[in-house]
Amino acid sequence: MKSKINSWLLSILISLPTWLAGCEKNKELNTLQVRPTKIEIPAAGGTDSIKIETNASDWKISNSIASWINVSKKFGKGPQDVVVITVNTQTSTPRTDTLIFTAGDANPVKVAISQAASQFSASLITNTTQINLSNAEDSSVLTITTSAPQWTAVPQVNWITCSATSGQTGTTQIKIFTTDNPLTQYRTGELVISAEGAPTVVVKITQEASLYSSFNISPQAPDAAGMSSDAQQLASKIKVGWNIGNTLEAIGGETAWGNPKVTKELIELVKENGFNAIRIPCSWNQYVIDNTTAQINPDWLDRVKEVVQYCVEADMYVILNIHWDGGWLENNCTLAKQKENNAKQKAFWEQIATHLRDFDEHLLFASANEPNVDNSEQMKVLLSYHQTFINAVRATGGKNSYRVLVIQGPSTDIEKTNNLMKQLPKDKIPNRLMVEIHYYTPWNFCGLEKDESWGKMFYYWGKGYHSTTDTERNATWGEEETVDRLFGLMKTQFVDKGIPVVLGEYAPTRRSNLTGEALQLHLASRAYYLKYVTQQARKNGILPFYWDNGGLGALASGIFDRNNLKVFDQQALNAIMEGAAK
Repeated sequence: MKSKINSWLLSILISLPTWLAGCEKNKELNTLQVRPTKIEIPAAGGTDSIKIETNASDWKISNSIASWINVSKKFGKGPQDVVVITVNTQTSTPRTDTLIFTAGDANPVKVAISQAASQFSASLITNTTQINLSNAEDSSVLTITTSAPQWTAVPQVNWITCSATSGQTGTTQIKIFTTDNPLTQYRTGELVISAEGAPTVVVKITQEASLYSSFNISPQAPDAAGMSSDAQQLASKIKVGWNIGNTLEAIGGETAWGNPKVTKELIELVKENGFNAIRIPCSWNQYVIDNTTAQINPDWLDRVKEVVQYCVEADMYVILNIHWDGGWLENNCTLAKQKENNAKQKAFWEQIATHLRDFDEHLLFASANEPNVDNSEQMKVLLSYHQTFINAVRATGGKNSYRVLVIQGPSTDIEKTNNLMKQLPKDKIPNRLMVEIHYYTPWNFCGLEKDESWGKMFYYWGKGYHSTTDTERNATWGEEETVDRLFGLMKTQFVDKGIPVVLGEYAPTRRSNLTGEALQLHLASRAYYLKYVTQQARKNGILPFYWDNGGLGALASGIFDRNNLKVFDQQALNAIMEGAAK
């Protein structure tokens, strides 16, 4: 019995290696597929991808990698993964390297990476070879990367310039600039970038067409004669201004809104009574004689020039603008109208600026009137309108190269301007810009003609001028402390930084439909308003321009009787001058 057991044990021991080997053979190995196993990179460099499939938990590239090969990852997880191979450099002789992929106990897979020899010894690439720009002055950033010691960039047309035309090894960003496209068809130019031992790169730059042909057909060399004052110096010369309201901006013609034509005698009357500056609200769109070209009637340009001449001959400073003008600009600070309005803004200002180019620094141009803006997107559009205005005026040359220009805050509202106007448009000439705001606060006192659901008309404004009997018509907001606070915002935001602020319009309506003590108290409080606002404007470095609409009746603001050439509202005039003297 014992011998039988020993024989059985012996047989088991003899068969054990064979059994264990069979178990080993039945165990499944990990799988690893890598495709492709051969990658050829172009001589100029390039990218390719490798797909990995494995049932192992993870994979890796197990060998060291040549420095000229960049891989997106050296290890990862199954069951599927991708490795991106990038070669950014070139080689003067062919080169090859092998990547060895492993995963668990799967058989390793080799991938051969090769690159053909290049005729170039250095690399030169840009982030793009096509740049598209608008028809206005525009710019774009271009990135240049090279292994050569130095690169150069040469524009092939004169309307393209660069912030830098040369650079060194590595990556450099430059800015590409274009001038206004004066053509009614798009234009294309090239920027050629080269480096020794590297392939030349040609960047094509396409610029959109203009809606109108350029009116800047006779630009002049800059003329500084009579233009020595910068914006701050000019502001110091302006004491108090007056608006020729409801006249040259009247839709239907200069006399359509009830005022007579402006005469030299009227301007002299205004000057004799203490004003030394005049704002000319002006319409242009209704005087276009060809909508396909945006050409303004030369007769109207001559008429406006005649009125400006009256003012300059009287040694008055003049602000000439594009006023409401049917609302084409100020009601459309929108992306939908931006391109069309910039084209018209450019066409109009090229004509206006060229026609009035010979006036000295007594003449200032203003981009717009009260552009309706409520948010940051609309503000960006408004800034583009202002930029077009500045560029168009400057491009005409002569004295316009140095002329002080006035740009309007959003809605010319102080709080909106403080909140939204975080930057000014760019000007090639430093310190020649002013900012414009208007002030009709509180509207209940200054302009409201009937009670509304949101508030009643105010007849009385200011400390010491409230009625004790007609109390529901006393101002309940927007009095002295509001003037102080809002003007202080403009002083901090602009004046203290060397940017003068123009108070282009302010005036409380004259409620002469009142009678007796109510009328007397109203007129007294109105005079106090005019004195206080004028005084506080000048105290804060703001240039006040009274809004005179020419009306002499109720709910109007005329100071001068323009038909009879005499002072009509002496009380208001005295108040303004008292405020200006402070």
